[in-house]
Amino acid sequence: MSPPSDRRTLSLLELTALVVGSMIGSGIFALPAAFATRTGIYGALLAWAIAGTGMLMLALVFQSLSRLKPELDTGIYAYARAGFGDFAGLLSAVGYWLGCCLADVACLILIKATLGLFFPAFGDGSNVLSIVCASLLLWGFHFLILRGIKEAAFLNTIATVAKLVPLAVFVVFVVQGVRADVFAWNLWGGDAPGADTLLRQVRGTLLLTVFVFVGIEGASVYSRYARRREDVGIATVAGFLGVLCLLVMVTVLSYGILLRPDLAALRNPSMAGVMEAVAGRWGAVFISIGLLVSVLGNYLSWSLLAAEVLHSAALNDAMPRALAGENRAGVPSTALWLTNGVIQLFLLVSWFAEYAFTLALMMTSAMTLVPYLLVAAYQLKLSASASRMRWIAGGATFYTAAMLLAGGSRYLLLSSLLYLPGALLFWAWQRHRGMVFRPAETLVLGLLAGMAAVAAYGLVSGRLQL
Repeated sequence: MSPPSDRRTLSLLELTALVVGSMIGSGIFALPAAFATRTGIYGALLAWAIAGTGMLMLALVFQSLSRLKPELDTGIYAYARAGFGDFAGLLSAVGYWLGCCLADVACLILIKATLGLFFPAFGDGSNVLSIVCASLLLWGFHFLILRGIKEAAFLNTIATVAKLVPLAVFVVFVVQGVRADVFAWNLWGGDAPGADTLLRQVRGTLLLTVFVFVGIEGASVYSRYARRREDVGIATVAGFLGVLCLLVMVTVLSYGILLRPDLAALRNPSMAGVMEAVAGRWGAVFISIGLLVSVLGNYLSWSLLAAEVLHSAALNDAMPRALAGENRAGVPSTALWLTNGVIQLFLLVSWFAEYAFTLALMMTSAMTLVPYLLVAAYQLKLSASASRMRWIAGGATFYTAAMLLAGGSRYLLLSSLLYLPGALLFWAWQRHRGMVFRPAETLVLGLLAGMAAVAAYGLVSGRLQL
């Protein structure tokens, strides 16, 4: 494929905005209540320390790979494929693509839940009216993106700057409103002090931290559009560090405003409830408007990333070649149509989920951890003789594997239901091309099929809930 023209290349600012825009979205506005339902301040700080360290290692892995392997210009899919073969690349592409789709679903649900604060007919964002309106929004963005990647990335940059303003205002007001007695009571959050309590709180929180960091690879996925190759690594690390600071401040400072039970009882977006407790009703309105701008920009970022990954897999014959089709503006239009069709399907399924937003959030984390694990393991494979990078890659590999296990069997089983169709499609496509599965690949396919069968039985029998 020929390189993009200057009109379609992305600057360092635009690449950084893709990273920040992908990470700052629906998750950060739900953090106060999401953390308070699971942990106090000590557990939150330890969870952020673990997640921050693990994700920093992963950011450094992406930075290193962008320098070591500049020819691999499709990011997360290309690294997995180069390291472990076509099937691993396919699993990485499918997992990341579906994770992006689920993240978009979470964005759409939270938009409608936010409107539900002012228009009760929208409820919690998962009723019929909400799904209809979300569908209209979905297809509106679809036709916007079809106009061009450069144009969409420019809008994303504007949205990223706009979303930082309400977050900065929130931090300023909450710093001034922190009450020392409330903060002290929330150190353990009302639970009995001790190591067992701390470990339980941290374990229940870690998968949440994965969701808000998903998007760290945004610059890497779009590296083929980078004006300068070295900008990819810079954008990844700079974007990560800035977002990490914001996430920690939003989470910890909220514990100084309301007691943990009151924080946990806030409806989404819970940041609006914290702001209302500090500044009054106008504060909730202000944060809600900021959330709408933020989530719309976040949705745009995820749509761009999802279509690009699917398109890249098709270009490398991991998926049917038809998915590599582009329109006159250079947009992977066929992949975009399939992506938004799947998002529409997930929106319909969310109607049947008891806690649709939380399910979308957790499933996004579970789906994207497999691609992250494969990327980290590829860097570890390349770093056999480089001691410093070997330790960083080893840490990133251990962290992503541990997060998969920390999430529990429920999300692993549900993930297998989503991975299996893509794996079977790849198997059929490879047979069509005359390719043969290796024994290890056949074993993985069989394991996926077995897990999916268990998940399907669990859903039918009621033992596994959405």
